[in-house]
Amino acid sequence: MVIDVRPILHTPGKRLDFQFELDLSDLEFDGRNPASRPVAVEGGVRNTAGLLELFLTARATLDAACSRCGKEFLLEKETEYHCMLAEELQNGESDEIVLLEDGKVDAGDLARTAFILDMDSKTLCSEDCKGLCPRCGADWNLGPCSCKREPDPRLAALASLLENK
Repeated sequence: MVIDVRPILHTPGKRLDFQFELDLSDLEFDGRNPASRPVAVEGGVRNTAGLLELFLTARATLDAACSRCGKEFLLEKETEYHCMLAEELQNGESDEIVLLEDGKVDAGDLARTAFILDMDSKTLCSEDCKGLCPRCGADWNLGPCSCKREPDPRLAALASLLENK
C-alpha cells in the first residue's frame, strides 16, 4: 500500500491515518505457511515540527506448531514499527530513515519486512511445555512415558554407591 504524504509534507501538526490488509500466505517458515489469514495493518504518518514519522502495527493469527511437542495451535502475533521519513538524507545512510519517492512511501513493504523480521524462530504451545520423549516419542505433557531413564553418565559413580547399600 503506497501512501502519498505530500498533503502533510510541509504542514506541521497534520496526520494521515491508514489501514489495510497484507497477504503473506506465500511466506514459508520451517516448511509451513503460518500466515494463512490476512495480516491487518493500521497506522499513520504524522508531521511533528516538520519531521515525518511513520508508525504502524501489524496483527495476525498464525498457524503454528510447537517446537517441543509438535502440537499445532493458533498464535496471535503483533508487530510494531516506526521510522522517520525524508525526501533526502542529510548525513549519509540511516536504518531509521526511509526515503520518500515522489512524496510517497510503500507502507505495505515496510509492514511486510517488519512482520517477517519479527517472526519467532521457535514457538511453544505453552511456556511450560515438556516436549516429547526422545526415545519413544510420548508427549510428556500428557504424563510420563514408560521408558526407563538412564542415569547421567557423569553421576555413574554415585549411582554405584547407591546400588551397594
